[in-house]
Parts: sequence; structure tokens; C-alpha cells
Amino acid sequence: MNMALYHLDGRWIVVDCGMTFTGESVPGVDLIFPEPAFIEERRDALDGIVITHGHEDHIGAIAHLWPRLRVPIYATPFTGALIREKLIEHGLMDEAPLTLISPDQPLDLGPFSLRFVPVAHSIPEAHSLAIQTRHGTVFHTGDWKLDDAPPIGAPTPGDRLAEIGDAGCLALMADSTNVFNAQASGSEATVKAGLTEVIKGRSGRVVVTTFASNAGRLKSIAEVARDTGRELVLAGRSMDRIWRVADELGYLDGLPAPLTPAEGADVPADRMLICCTGCQGEPRAALARIVGGDHRDLSLSKGDLVIFSSKVIPGNEKSVGALVNRLAIRDIDVITERDAAVHVSGHPGRPEMTELYRWLRPKVAVPVHGEPRHLREHVRFAKAQGVETAIHSANGRAIRLAPGEARVVDEIATDFQYLDGTTLVPSGDPGINDRRKIGAEGHVVLTVLLDETGDLLGEPEIVVRGLPRYERGGSLETGLLDAAERAVKGMPKKRRDDEAAVAEAVRIAVRRECRNARGKNSVVDVRVIILEEEEI
Repeated sequence: MNMALYHLDGRWIVVDCGMTFTGESVPGVDLIFPEPAFIEERRDALDGIVITHGHEDHIGAIAHLWPRLRVPIYATPFTGALIREKLIEHGLMDEAPLTLISPDQPLDLGPFSLRFVPVAHSIPEAHSLAIQTRHGTVFHTGDWKLDDAPPIGAPTPGDRLAEIGDAGCLALMADSTNVFNAQASGSEATVKAGLTEVIKGRSGRVVVTTFASNAGRLKSIAEVARDTGRELVLAGRSMDRIWRVADELGYLDGLPAPLTPAEGADVPADRMLICCTGCQGEPRAALARIVGGDHRDLSLSKGDLVIFSSKVIPGNEKSVGALVNRLAIRDIDVITERDAAVHVSGHPGRPEMTELYRWLRPKVAVPVHGEPRHLREHVRFAKAQGVETAIHSANGRAIRLAPGEARVVDEIATDFQYLDGTTLVPSGDPGINDRRKIGAEGHVVLTVLLDETGDLLGEPEIVVRGLPRYERGGSLETGLLDAAERAVKGMPKKRRDDEAAVAEAVRIAVRRECRNARGKNSVVDVRVIILEEEEI
């Protein structure tokens, strides 16, 4: 996620408003958003949300969080088109003021004067922000890299960055994603050549799966399809959307329109190139459905080829590995970035970062956009580049850049929100915690009926979910019921008129039996009902 706040003279701006994906630790939840309570309380002093580029980890939360902030949004045309679709989908287009900014257009928001600086990345119109203030210029890189021949857009302008450095750069807020990479990220042109080399001469279908938002990669894949005599078929809603927006803005001029999956179904296998979503093993994405035989129009056969033109995002290794194994079982060939030059990163390696520091020569470095280990390594890297002060950032950390010594001045309480179905809930929501616990330990529900004297009215009713039911020597339910009955009978009768006390005694006993029988600390819910004589 990316959501940075800048403050000066009592005014605020937000840079980016992104989201991230969950893993197995939060079952049933797909997306995580920032919790904007801090800036929501100060929204009367908030002058706008400024977006660097259109990747989901930079724009994915806008439609969900804007109703709490209700301020203007500023973005360049391609990014703005992606944001507009989100606002329309959430019924906010008529409410949320979205202003499109050209890269050469200054944007003045309160005490901040911003300039969009185009940079190379894996999506059109990626920009860094030169944030000019009376204390100096803060350079916020967003996502960037060096590429002398990007398929879409211009190279990162080293001369312009050097001009900013010559004029004086107070602070650099810089991408840390690839700080451990000793090599430069590489040019997208090498991917086009690598894909061509792998695909030419192949018989059978070829599938290339990649990140849908990488419009430059889509363009390269389309050119490879054309150059190898294949018809391009697009599969995946998000990929269709990115292609459509990029085409409308002229980034794909001269390329034939791709086929829909229904149109591609009639294309001979050796003339088909399918470009689809699902490179992270997502179970509902196009690739997983094609592999599983669940896609209405597209299928794969023995000897076909699937190319993962992507890297595996940390946390997705299991899902990608499972998908690759399913392909292997069906004798479908797989090529990844480890096998051929079919992917380059959109983020800078250390040689590119060295150039950035050489151009800008900031007084202060605040590494951002990375896991804690990346941020700490980037602090060491910045100091090695001669930066006077390098500060380790973290969620909620308030850093004063000027005036005076740059340092951490406060720790603001922060949190996350989960999108659970269609509902935003705090990360500590009891229902989410219960689901996590139940998913790992199982769930037992008992209903216990007592008469007025405290005697059991028959055997308790039991429902067990998420635990193996039978083992040698008897069923789990039998053991749990026995434990429940012993707990009731072990209580003095004068205490059995307290439904809550009986329920707690049964809960403890049944949970102990679950632990003894299965080694699980299961969630146990007990309902006790005391019936009067006329109700029996």
C-alpha cells in the first residue's frame, strides 16, 4: 500500500491511495486498505489527493476511502481514466472531483507547488513528484526505473533530475523495492526479444500471463504475436480494461485489435497467442480457469506453452507453485523469468539508484515503498552515497524534514482495513479474528437443555465443523458429548440455574477435550436453555 501525507503551514496533501492483497492469514478477505482516520480528522486542512501512477497499490483504495476524505483528486490522463472507472463503479463519479494534469502543468495546493516528472515504469504515465516548498524541494519518486527504450512513454529524464539536484534537493522519498538487486532492472526491449525467441517456431498454443496493468508489456506481447504470425487473444477483465484505456489514449496505435476469447476459440492452436491474467496463481483469474477447464472458450492441451512474464510477489509462492504443478501434470510446458529473458522489473536496482542519488544529491533520504528489511538496507545505501541524514520510515512514523534537523518527531497510531465481501472492517474486527481461529482450529457448537431442577433433558445437540470426525476408538462427537455431560453433572445443582455459568463450564470442558483428542484449541460456543415444567 502507498499513502503518504505531507504537511506544511497547517495544510496537508495525500500522495497516492493504494491497497494490497491478503494472504492465507486472513481467510475470506482479498484486499487491505489503509485506515485514514488521522487525516480524516484533519480533512478541513486537506487540499487534495495526488496520484503518481495507476497501479493498484497506488490507486486501489481511492473509491473506498474518498467518501471519508471528500477532497479533489489529481492525476494524469491515463491514471485518471483508471480512477474514473473505479469512481463510476462505486457511484462516485458525480461527487468526486477528478482533475487531469499534464506532466508539464504546475499544480499548486496550499503551500505546496508540485511538478509531475515522467519516469519509466511498467505502466503508462508513471511520474515522480517534485514537491516545492519554502524550505526546499522534496522529490517523491513513486515507482520508477531507468530504461533507454521503454515501449510506452519516454525514458527517465536524467538531465531534468540533475537540474532539480543542482537547484537543491532537500529530501528524497525513494522506492526501495529492489535495493538488494546488484544489477540494473533491465530494458523492456529485452523482454520483447526474449519472448520472440521463445515463441518463434513453437507449435501449439502459447499463453503469456503477466500483470494486467503493465501496458508496455501488453504492447510488447502484441508485437511479438504479430511478428511470429499469431493472433492475440486477451483473457481477463482487468487486462481488457487496461488495453482499452491505453488504446483510447493512443499508446497502442498501429497494433491490430486483440480477439476476444470467443473469437479466439476458432483460431488454430499454432496461430494463437493468449495473453491473460493470473500470473500470481489467483484462483479466479483467467489462467487458473483455463488450466482447470473452467473457461468457456479457451483450453490447453499437451505440448502447449505457458510463459510467466512476471515475477512472483512474496507471499504468492505457494499459489504459483500449485498452478505450475497442475500444468506439469498435463504435460504443458512452462517458462518463467528464471528460464529465459521474459520479464524485467519495473523498479530500480542498485546501479539505477546510484544514478538517482548522483543526480539529486539530497540532504535527507527517507526510503519508502518496501518491507522493513528493504527500508533498512536503503538507509545504509543512502548513507553510502554521501547523504547527510537517512531516516528509517515505517507506518505511522512522522518525520520532520525542515526546518532544523531532520528526524522522527512522532509515532501516529495507524491501522489497516479489510474489504470483507463488500464491507470495510478494521483489521482487529472480532469476526475476522474468529474466522481465522475457526479456520485453523475448528468450531464446535453445543445446545444443552436442562429442566428446572438442573437435570439434563437428553443428550446435548452438537455441531462440529473443521475437525476430523472419526478416529480409531470412537468418534470425536462422542468424546465431546461425554465431556459436556460430565461438566454439567459435576456442577452443584444450585449453580445449574445460572445459564451463563453452565455454558462456561461446558465450553471449558469441551475445549479441553478437543485439545486432548485432536491437539486443537477449537472455538467452542455453548447455548444453555432451562425449560420450565410446562415447556417440557
